[in-house]
Amino acid sequence: MGPGGAAPPWRGVRAPHNVCRLLSGRVRGFYAQDAGVALRKNLGILRRLLCQESTKFRKVWTSHSTSPVTYESGRIYFDNYRCCVSSIAGEPRILYQMPPCSKSEKIEDALLLECPLGETLPSLSDYKTSLVVLTAQNCLLRLSANTGEILEKIYLAGSYCKFRYLNWDSPQEIMVVKSVQQKLSAAARQAGIQQSVLFFLAVFRVLPLSFIGMLEINKKIFGNSVMDVAVSNGILIVMNSMGLVKLYSFQAISEQFMEQHFDLGSEFNWNNRVGIVGKYPFGLPCNIKITEQPHPGQKQCKVSHTAMSMHLSLVLERPLLQIRAKNGIQDMKCCSLEPDWIYFHPDTSGRIIHVGPNLIKVLKLKEIENNTNQQEIIEDFIIVANRENIVNNSVTVTASGRVVKKRFNLLDDDPEQETFKIVNHEDELDLLSVVAVTQIGRDGRAHLDLHCNEHGILLKSVPFLESWDVTYSHQVYFDRDVVLHIEQKPNRIFSCYVYQMVCDSENEDDHTSYKKKKRLCCKKGGRIFEYF
Repeated sequence: MGPGGAAPPWRGVRAPHNVCRLLSGRVRGFYAQDAGVALRKNLGILRRLLCQESTKFRKVWTSHSTSPVTYESGRIYFDNYRCCVSSIAGEPRILYQMPPCSKSEKIEDALLLECPLGETLPSLSDYKTSLVVLTAQNCLLRLSANTGEILEKIYLAGSYCKFRYLNWDSPQEIMVVKSVQQKLSAAARQAGIQQSVLFFLAVFRVLPLSFIGMLEINKKIFGNSVMDVAVSNGILIVMNSMGLVKLYSFQAISEQFMEQHFDLGSEFNWNNRVGIVGKYPFGLPCNIKITEQPHPGQKQCKVSHTAMSMHLSLVLERPLLQIRAKNGIQDMKCCSLEPDWIYFHPDTSGRIIHVGPNLIKVLKLKEIENNTNQQEIIEDFIIVANRENIVNNSVTVTASGRVVKKRFNLLDDDPEQETFKIVNHEDELDLLSVVAVTQIGRDGRAHLDLHCNEHGILLKSVPFLESWDVTYSHQVYFDRDVVLHIEQKPNRIFSCYVYQMVCDSENEDDHTSYKKKKRLCCKKGGRIFEYF
């Protein structure tokens, strides 16, 4: 109370904010109706800057390696994920490099884990980005994405199976570890031993890592024609020979056939074996035993895929829902060596992307008027390659009057014409990125075109300075203000080129002289890095 019992002058007046906390809160969008407003506004500003005519992408870094190069969320991985380079800084820099290891400790596959928003996690390390790697020793390791420090270690299984692949069932939520196909040795086959188990699948929930279950794919249950298996969006996908694909609900299978639930790190007694779940030498129990054909309510479909005609049997991202739509047969009407490809748009809009050598169709499902139970596929927009109008006549007449007949027609993916090779979606900027290539002789040129994802309008074109050979394997990543090109040359030589966005009006001559002054080359661990 104030003097004489009066209320103090600050009563009812809002207390002043700490300036640092206020600015930090604005960045996170705490003072807007939606917590993502600030981030969306910042990304909108970045998109407008990127699409300006004066904005350029400059090659700032090059690396060559004898082992595969991969990229994930601003990090470039060399030496089978043992060396990590950040591409976010002005100059890419090494974040960590693990010491050399034996062949048994080789990293087979990896997934990047991002911290979930709005959840309370048991460990402080769970709030930081980490990398889950699978080693040749059947070990699952969770590493710090910035230092390479081992945060968790799970032993999967003994020598009876070999795990090699990591995939998402639901991105950043449920992870699947798959084994190679089980095969008998020559001696076992000569002895008449039969191999019935084909694959093992171990399923985990991530951050915190928890064990859901492990199951085996047995040909006594699923048939002798099983070729491969996967788990995606809650569906167990069993691929058979002759193009038959069977779909099962993984949740229904786990509920019906799970014998016992186990927690990582807990003691267990399983098949007269006592040990700790996820620790050597016991590993993980195979606690989902499928003893009969899964529930008869599951769906199956026959998939056919040819370069000339594709039948869209549209399996939507809802479990076991199959829709056949009007105009479901999409024919690109092209003649090419490489087949066209078709897939659901990664922006989860329900649209479909159909890519041919010189044409990209973005399709969408639309309800038919006066019939809400039926849908048809219509074009949302198309992107056409920039080609000269070449009249491809089979018969021509020379200046002397001689008639010349062509023995073959020009293919639609002829390398001397601009051809689409890679199509991706940058989700944060909502841009469709398209790599178009033209190769005349040995000199191939490529450029990355950025299109509006909503209408298909060309907004920006980024040329690649290095030559592009169509016979090599290529990967291109467009991530906010960075473009990354990974190329695999003969004899397992991998090259990585990094381009970064620059917003200035500096002319090319000044930039060339600047590069000559700043260029620095170094060699580490069999890799050559070039900085500009």
